[in-house]
Amino acid sequence: MQMPKWGLVATIRAPTEEILEFAAHHIELGAHRLFIYLDDDNRAAYDALKAHPKCRPTLTDAQYWRSLGIKRRVKHQSRQFENARHAYARAGDVDWLTHIDVDELLWPARDLAAQLADLPPECLCARMRPLEALAPDGGAGPVTHFKACAPDRPTRRRQTREVYGDFGAVLNGGFLSHVAGKMIYRTGIEGLRVQIHNVFQGERMNPGERPLEETELLHLHAPGWDRFQSALAYRLEKGSYRAELKPGAPREEGGMTMHELLTHLIDEGGTEMLARFYHEVCTATPALRARLAQHGLLRSYALDLARKRAGQFPNAP
Repeated sequence: MQMPKWGLVATIRAPTEEILEFAAHHIELGAHRLFIYLDDDNRAAYDALKAHPKCRPTLTDAQYWRSLGIKRRVKHQSRQFENARHAYARAGDVDWLTHIDVDELLWPARDLAAQLADLPPECLCARMRPLEALAPDGGAGPVTHFKACAPDRPTRRRQTREVYGDFGAVLNGGFLSHVAGKMIYRTGIEGLRVQIHNVFQGERMNPGERPLEETELLHLHAPGWDRFQSALAYRLEKGSYRAELKPGAPREEGGMTMHELLTHLIDEGGTEMLARFYHEVCTATPALRARLAQHGLLRSYALDLARKRAGQFPNAP
Protein backbone atom coordinates (compact mmCIF):
# COMPACT_ATOMS: atom_id res chain seq x y z
CA MET A 1 0.00 0.00 0.00
CA GLN A 2 1.29 3.43 -0.92
CA MET A 3 1.56 5.65 2.14
CA PRO A 4 -0.23 9.00 2.05
CA LYS A 5 1.85 12.13 1.69
CA TRP A 6 1.39 14.95 4.16
CA GLY A 7 2.42 18.57 4.45
CA LEU A 8 1.87 21.70 6.47
CA VAL A 9 0.95 25.35 6.05
CA ALA A 10 2.16 28.09 8.40
CA THR A 11 2.03 31.87 8.46
CA ILE A 12 5.25 32.99 10.14
CA ARG A 13 6.87 36.12 11.50
CA ALA A 14 9.95 34.97 13.42
CA PRO A 15 13.76 35.03 13.34
CA THR A 16 15.26 33.10 10.44
CA GLU A 17 16.86 30.53 12.74
CA GLU A 18 13.50 29.61 14.28
CA ILE A 19 11.82 29.36 10.89
CA LEU A 20 14.48 27.00 9.60
CA GLU A 21 14.38 24.88 12.77
CA PHE A 22 10.61 24.56 12.37
CA ALA A 23 10.98 23.56 8.73
CA ALA A 24 13.88 21.16 9.34
CA HIS A 25 12.07 19.37 12.15
CA HIS A 26 9.07 18.59 9.96
CA ILE A 27 11.15 17.66 6.93
CA GLU A 28 12.95 15.10 9.09
CA LEU A 29 9.56 13.73 10.19
CA GLY A 30 8.73 13.04 6.56
CA ALA A 31 6.73 16.08 5.43
CA HIS A 32 6.43 16.05 1.66
CA ARG A 33 5.64 19.75 1.30
CA LEU A 34 5.90 22.84 3.51
CA PHE A 35 3.85 25.88 2.47
CA ILE A 36 5.39 28.70 4.48
CA TYR A 37 3.92 32.20 4.23
CA LEU A 38 6.36 34.78 5.52
CA ASP A 39 4.37 37.54 7.21
CA ASP A 40 7.22 40.04 6.87
CA ASP A 41 9.95 40.74 4.34
CA ASN A 42 12.33 38.04 5.58
CA ARG A 43 14.48 37.54 2.49
CA ALA A 44 17.06 35.42 4.28
CA ALA A 45 14.44 32.90 5.36
CA TYR A 46 12.79 33.00 1.94
CA ASP A 47 16.05 32.27 0.10
CA ALA A 48 17.00 29.40 2.42
CA LEU A 49 13.54 27.81 2.19
CA LYS A 50 13.33 28.32 -1.56
CA ALA A 51 16.53 26.34 -2.04
CA HIS A 52 15.05 23.27 -0.33
CA PRO A 53 12.99 20.95 -2.57
CA LYS A 54 10.39 20.29 0.14
CA CYS A 55 9.59 23.96 0.81
CA ARG A 56 7.27 26.37 -0.97
CA PRO A 57 7.86 29.77 0.68
CA THR A 58 5.77 32.84 -0.14
CA LEU A 59 6.55 36.45 0.72
CA THR A 60 3.17 37.92 1.59
CA ASP A 61 3.98 41.35 0.19
CA ALA A 62 1.68 43.80 -1.57
CA GLN A 63 1.97 41.89 -4.84
CA TYR A 64 0.83 38.68 -3.12
CA TRP A 65 -2.30 40.27 -1.71
CA ARG A 66 -3.08 41.87 -5.08
CA SER A 67 -2.81 38.44 -6.68
CA LEU A 68 -5.52 37.20 -4.31
CA GLY A 69 -7.72 40.16 -5.21
CA ILE A 70 -8.06 41.26 -1.58
CA LYS A 71 -6.55 43.80 0.77
CA ARG A 72 -4.03 42.64 3.35
CA ARG A 73 -6.04 41.61 6.37
CA VAL A 74 -5.39 43.63 9.51
CA LYS A 75 -5.72 40.73 11.94
CA HIS A 76 -3.00 38.11 11.99
CA GLN A 77 -5.65 35.40 12.37
CA SER A 78 -7.42 36.56 9.20
CA ARG A 79 -4.15 36.46 7.26
CA GLN A 80 -3.66 32.91 8.50
CA PHE A 81 -7.09 31.91 7.14
CA GLU A 82 -6.36 33.43 3.73
CA ASN A 83 -2.95 31.78 3.51
CA ALA A 84 -4.34 28.42 4.59
CA ARG A 85 -6.98 28.69 1.86
CA HIS A 86 -4.33 29.61 -0.71
CA ALA A 87 -2.15 26.64 0.33
CA TYR A 88 -5.09 24.24 0.20
CA ALA A 89 -5.65 25.13 -3.45
CA ARG A 90 -1.95 24.40 -4.16
CA ALA A 91 -1.71 21.18 -2.18
CA GLY A 92 -2.40 18.71 -4.97
CA ASP A 93 0.79 16.75 -4.29
CA VAL A 94 -0.12 15.89 -0.68
CA ASP A 95 -3.02 13.86 0.71
CA TRP A 96 -3.15 15.54 4.12
CA LEU A 97 -2.33 19.05 5.29
CA THR A 98 -2.06 20.62 8.73
CA HIS A 99 -2.21 24.31 9.64
CA ILE A 100 0.13 25.07 12.56
CA ASP A 101 2.31 27.88 13.91
CA VAL A 102 6.08 28.29 14.03
CA ASP A 103 6.11 27.56 17.78
CA GLU A 104 4.29 24.24 17.28
CA LEU A 105 6.03 20.97 16.42
CA LEU A 106 4.39 17.70 15.48
CA TRP A 107 5.71 14.82 17.60
CA PRO A 108 4.50 11.42 16.34
CA ALA A 109 5.17 8.27 18.33
CA ARG A 110 5.34 6.33 15.04
CA ASP A 111 5.47 7.28 11.38
CA LEU A 112 2.85 9.96 10.76
CA ALA A 113 2.04 8.74 7.26
CA ALA A 114 1.31 5.27 8.66
CA GLN A 115 -1.03 6.79 11.25
CA LEU A 116 -2.90 8.67 8.51
CA ALA A 117 -3.15 5.52 6.42
CA ASP A 118 -4.97 3.84 9.30
CA LEU A 119 -7.79 6.40 9.33
CA PRO A 120 -11.06 5.35 7.68
CA PRO A 121 -12.20 7.03 4.43
CA GLU A 122 -15.04 8.90 6.16
CA CYS A 123 -12.50 10.64 8.43
CA LEU A 124 -11.75 13.94 6.73
CA CYS A 125 -9.79 15.37 9.66
CA ALA A 126 -7.95 14.26 12.78
CA ARG A 127 -7.11 16.19 15.92
CA MET A 128 -3.66 16.37 17.48
CA ARG A 129 -3.69 17.25 21.17
CA PRO A 130 -1.25 19.85 22.52
CA LEU A 131 1.50 19.82 25.10
CA GLU A 132 2.82 23.14 26.40
CA ALA A 133 6.53 23.64 27.00
CA LEU A 134 7.89 24.42 30.44
CA ALA A 135 10.80 26.79 30.91
CA PRO A 136 14.00 25.19 32.20
CA ASP A 137 14.57 25.52 35.92
CA GLY A 138 18.09 26.88 35.72
CA GLY A 139 20.32 26.40 32.69
CA ALA A 140 18.86 24.94 29.51
CA GLY A 141 19.68 21.28 28.88
CA PRO A 142 19.15 18.86 26.02
CA VAL A 143 15.66 17.88 27.24
CA THR A 144 12.58 20.10 27.15
CA HIS A 145 9.84 19.29 29.63
CA PHE A 146 6.18 19.65 28.64
CA LYS A 147 2.88 19.65 30.47
CA ALA A 148 -0.11 17.77 29.12
CA CYS A 149 -3.76 18.04 30.08
CA ALA A 150 -6.67 15.61 29.99
CA PRO A 151 -8.95 15.92 26.94
CA ASP A 152 -12.17 15.58 28.95
CA ARG A 153 -13.18 18.69 30.86
CA PRO A 154 -14.15 17.18 34.28
CA THR A 155 -10.82 15.36 34.62
CA ARG A 156 -8.94 18.40 33.36
CA ARG A 157 -10.65 20.70 35.88
CA ARG A 158 -9.86 18.36 38.80
CA GLN A 159 -6.24 17.83 37.79
CA THR A 160 -5.64 21.51 37.14
CA ARG A 161 -6.75 22.37 40.67
CA GLU A 162 -4.52 19.66 42.14
CA VAL A 163 -1.42 20.47 40.08
CA TYR A 164 -1.39 24.27 39.90
CA GLY A 165 -2.27 25.33 43.43
CA ASP A 166 -3.37 28.96 43.80
CA PHE A 167 -3.79 29.36 40.04
CA GLY A 168 -5.55 26.05 39.37
CA ALA A 169 -9.05 27.48 39.71
CA VAL A 170 -8.61 30.03 36.93
CA LEU A 171 -6.57 28.04 34.39
CA ASN A 172 -7.65 25.54 31.77
CA GLY A 173 -5.38 22.53 32.05
CA GLY A 174 -2.63 24.76 33.40
CA PHE A 175 -2.05 26.05 29.87
CA LEU A 176 -1.49 29.67 28.93
CA SER A 177 -2.53 28.93 25.37
CA HIS A 178 -5.01 26.61 23.67
CA VAL A 179 -5.95 23.14 24.88
CA ALA A 180 -7.88 22.38 21.69
CA GLY A 181 -4.93 21.25 19.61
CA LYS A 182 -4.78 21.44 15.83
CA MET A 183 -6.24 19.51 12.90
CA ILE A 184 -4.71 17.58 10.06
CA TYR A 185 -7.14 17.27 7.17
CA ARG A 186 -7.52 15.63 3.79
CA THR A 187 -6.84 17.65 0.68
CA GLY A 188 -9.05 17.84 -2.40
CA ILE A 189 -12.29 18.06 -0.41
CA GLU A 190 -14.75 20.41 -2.08
CA GLY A 191 -15.81 23.33 0.09
CA LEU A 192 -13.35 22.62 2.92
CA ARG A 193 -12.49 25.73 4.94
CA VAL A 194 -9.64 25.87 7.43
CA GLN A 195 -9.65 27.88 10.64
CA ILE A 196 -7.29 27.83 13.61
CA HIS A 197 -8.51 24.79 15.54
CA ASN A 198 -11.24 23.41 13.27
CA VAL A 199 -12.18 22.81 9.65
CA PHE A 200 -15.57 23.17 8.00
CA GLN A 201 -17.24 21.61 4.99
CA GLY A 202 -20.24 23.79 4.36
CA GLU A 203 -21.97 23.98 7.74
CA ARG A 204 -20.37 20.76 9.02
CA MET A 205 -17.60 21.27 11.53
CA ASN A 206 -14.77 18.72 11.54
CA PRO A 207 -16.47 16.09 9.34
CA GLY A 208 -15.58 12.56 10.43
CA GLU A 209 -13.14 13.82 13.08
CA ARG A 210 -10.94 11.25 14.80
CA PRO A 211 -8.24 11.74 17.43
CA LEU A 212 -4.71 11.18 16.15
CA GLU A 213 -3.74 9.61 19.43
CA GLU A 214 -0.13 8.76 18.54
CA THR A 215 0.85 12.31 17.57
CA GLU A 216 1.34 15.13 20.05
CA LEU A 217 1.55 18.82 19.21
CA LEU A 218 4.45 20.37 21.10
CA HIS A 219 3.66 24.03 21.74
CA LEU A 220 6.67 26.20 22.59
CA HIS A 221 4.32 28.98 23.64
CA ALA A 222 6.26 30.52 26.52
CA PRO A 223 9.48 28.50 26.76
CA GLY A 224 11.40 31.14 28.72
CA TRP A 225 10.69 34.17 30.89
CA ASP A 226 12.25 36.61 28.43
CA ARG A 227 10.22 35.22 25.54
CA PHE A 228 7.04 35.36 27.61
CA GLN A 229 7.66 39.00 28.56
CA SER A 230 8.58 40.14 25.07
CA ALA A 231 5.40 38.65 23.56
CA LEU A 232 3.06 39.72 26.37
CA ALA A 233 1.94 43.15 25.11
CA TYR A 234 1.11 41.84 21.64
CA ARG A 235 -0.69 38.78 22.95
CA LEU A 236 -2.77 40.88 25.34
CA GLU A 237 -3.83 43.22 22.57
CA LYS A 238 -4.04 41.04 19.46
CA GLY A 239 -2.94 37.49 20.19
CA SER A 240 -3.79 34.53 22.36
CA TYR A 241 -4.51 36.62 25.50
CA ARG A 242 -6.77 39.18 23.83
CA ALA A 243 -9.79 40.36 25.76
CA GLU A 244 -12.56 38.85 23.63
CA LEU A 245 -11.50 35.23 24.18
CA LYS A 246 -13.48 33.03 26.57
CA PRO A 247 -12.36 32.14 30.10
CA GLY A 248 -10.53 28.86 30.48
CA ALA A 249 -12.78 27.72 33.33
CA PRO A 250 -16.46 28.40 34.06
CA ARG A 251 -17.15 31.82 35.57
CA GLU A 252 -19.16 30.25 38.38
CA GLU A 253 -16.06 28.27 39.38
CA GLY A 254 -13.83 31.35 39.43
CA GLY A 255 -12.68 31.17 35.82
CA MET A 256 -11.04 34.19 34.20
CA THR A 257 -9.80 34.92 30.73
CA MET A 258 -6.04 34.99 30.33
CA HIS A 259 -6.40 38.69 29.58
CA GLU A 260 -8.15 39.25 32.91
CA LEU A 261 -5.73 37.08 34.86
CA LEU A 262 -2.54 38.60 33.49
CA THR A 263 -3.72 42.20 33.66
CA HIS A 264 -4.88 41.55 37.26
CA LEU A 265 -1.44 40.18 38.19
CA ILE A 266 0.27 43.18 36.61
CA ASP A 267 -2.07 45.63 38.34
CA GLU A 268 -1.66 43.94 41.72
CA GLY A 269 2.07 43.33 41.79
CA GLY A 270 3.69 44.31 38.51
CA THR A 271 6.58 42.28 37.15
CA GLU A 272 7.24 40.59 40.51
CA MET A 273 3.74 39.12 40.66
CA LEU A 274 3.87 38.11 37.00
CA ALA A 275 7.21 36.38 37.58
CA ARG A 276 5.77 34.45 40.52
CA PHE A 277 2.93 33.22 38.33
CA TYR A 278 5.34 32.22 35.56
CA HIS A 279 7.59 30.38 38.00
CA GLU A 280 4.71 28.41 39.53
CA VAL A 281 2.84 27.55 36.33
CA CYS A 282 5.37 27.59 33.49
CA THR A 283 8.73 26.55 34.95
CA ALA A 284 9.94 22.96 35.19
CA THR A 285 10.66 23.06 38.91
CA PRO A 286 11.11 19.70 40.62
CA ALA A 287 7.86 20.26 42.53
CA LEU A 288 5.78 20.98 39.41
CA ARG A 289 7.35 18.10 37.49
CA ALA A 290 6.56 15.76 40.37
CA ARG A 291 2.90 16.83 40.47
CA LEU A 292 2.57 16.50 36.70
CA ALA A 293 4.19 13.06 36.75
CA GLN A 294 1.85 11.94 39.53
CA HIS A 295 -1.08 12.63 37.20
CA GLY A 296 0.61 11.23 34.09
CA LEU A 297 0.89 14.72 32.58
CA LEU A 298 4.68 15.14 32.25
CA ARG A 299 6.47 14.62 28.93
CA SER A 300 10.19 15.15 28.34
CA TYR A 301 11.78 15.23 24.88
CA ALA A 302 15.12 16.13 23.31
CA LEU A 303 14.10 18.34 20.38
CA ASP A 304 17.59 18.66 18.83
CA LEU A 305 16.43 21.52 16.60
CA ALA A 306 19.85 23.06 15.92
CA ARG A 307 21.17 19.77 14.55
CA LYS A 308 18.14 19.36 12.31
CA ARG A 309 18.48 22.91 10.98
CA ALA A 310 22.17 22.39 10.20
CA GLY A 311 21.39 19.13 8.42
CA GLN A 312 18.59 20.44 6.21
CA PHE A 313 19.87 24.00 5.63
CA PRO A 314 23.68 23.72 5.79
CA ASN A 315 24.29 26.87 3.75
CA ALA A 316 21.83 29.12 5.57
CA PRO A 317 23.21 32.06 7.59
